[in-house]
Amino acid sequence: MATEKVFPMTQAGKEKLEQELEYLKTVKRKEVVERIKIARSFGDLSENSEYDSAKEEQAFVEGRITTIENMIRNAKIIAEGELAGDSVALGRSVTFIELPDGEEETYAIVGSAEADPFEGKISNDSPIAKSLIGKKVGDEVSVQTPGGEMSVRIVSIK
Repeated sequence: MATEKVFPMTQAGKEKLEQELEYLKTVKRKEVVERIKIARSFGDLSENSEYDSAKEEQAFVEGRITTIENMIRNAKIIAEGELAGDSVALGRSVTFIELPDGEEETYAIVGSAEADPFEGKISNDSPIAKSLIGKKVGDEVSVQTPGGEMSVRIVSIK
């Protein structure tokens, strides 16, 4: 039997997933079912784009519910005690400067389940995080990104 993928995440990340799951099950599912019911009332389903759209949304919602349930079931919560030390690790925030003269950037390194670059949260599986994990303040690190190689200096770790 294949082993299930473990999803490392913070407690806050798990709670956010649980909230999304609750919303999908209690609100979104009902909305989609209502859309399907209305679309059915339009008659012939073979040329009914509203019906097709509602069925596609239903498939998406059900798939997302399954995915979130799997993530929660296989979550590994990163405890505060595991964050001790002075090196970059999952669950910590790191501030770095792109060399030679870039601006400071700060990211929290989180599990892939809660990654959101627009909120400053990057996945531990991302090229940047993989390059930074285990490094310390003052270290200069070469990061291979899709846009090419960049060098950064770690300024702080929290």
